[in-house]
Amino acid sequence: MRIRDPVVAGMFYEYSPDSLKLQIERCFKHRLGPGFIPKVHGEFKGSLLGVVSPHAGYMYSGPVASWSFKALAENGKPDSFIIIGPNHSGVGAPLSILREGCWRTPLGVASIDSELADEILSHCDLLEVDWTAHLSEHSIEVQLPFLQYLFGNVKFVPISMMLQNFEVSRAIGEGLAETIKNRRVTIIASTDFSHYVPLKQAVEDDSAIIEKILTLDAKGMFDVFYSRRVSMCGPGVVAAMLVTCKMLGASRGVKLKYATSGDVTGDVSSVVGYAAIAIYR
Repeated sequence: MRIRDPVVAGMFYEYSPDSLKLQIERCFKHRLGPGFIPKVHGEFKGSLLGVVSPHAGYMYSGPVASWSFKALAENGKPDSFIIIGPNHSGVGAPLSILREGCWRTPLGVASIDSELADEILSHCDLLEVDWTAHLSEHSIEVQLPFLQYLFGNVKFVPISMMLQNFEVSRAIGEGLAETIKNRRVTIIASTDFSHYVPLKQAVEDDSAIIEKILTLDAKGMFDVFYSRRVSMCGPGVVAAMLVTCKMLGASRGVKLKYATSGDVTGDVSSVVGYAAIAIYR
């Protein structure tokens, strides 16, 4: 079995298991977080279809991300997660999925759900099986320790998107919806929002994007992304999730938390925006 070792452990999050658990707990209890460690609901509710979660270093975006994981905990443990992230490195297939193996983090090993991956591939011929796109990419990796902390052993399917436009996102979303319509699967769309702009611009641009996400308007979100030239790294990632959720009966989005790196560092001259958003049916 092929194993992917972590590439940002010790940088984006703590390397040792005990330190990482404490770091995750601090994210939940942080002044920008929910304020407490959530309990996992005993049964899978299925009302939460997907979340948006940031992927910067935990010291910056972890408290915001913890809001999304709180929502996941309250929804109960699904059979599998689909984690979609942007490809920052520019390496590998434009649209990549993995169908076997596992990913190691300091908290253990998360297995790829091969059956689910194969069915996704049968419904979406845009995706290619390609390990190289995932080897140095952090956007999916940083979601796993939170999942492992809350749920223990988890299965997931990673999808990396270098090519991001509405047509591609819609095609992937439609394929995912067809795949998971009768399954207990939850989607995580991994993205940060504005990058390295003044606080005022970040808040204005990100608010316009988030407004479209909350109304489940994937096409409108892309229109805002292009017209305002928002430096969000995962518009296609979020759009694919929105298309999937809308096809599965989603009726509303809820903004759980928005903050920027400036809320952590105090430097508002150049910030990165982070949002936690939940999509419910």
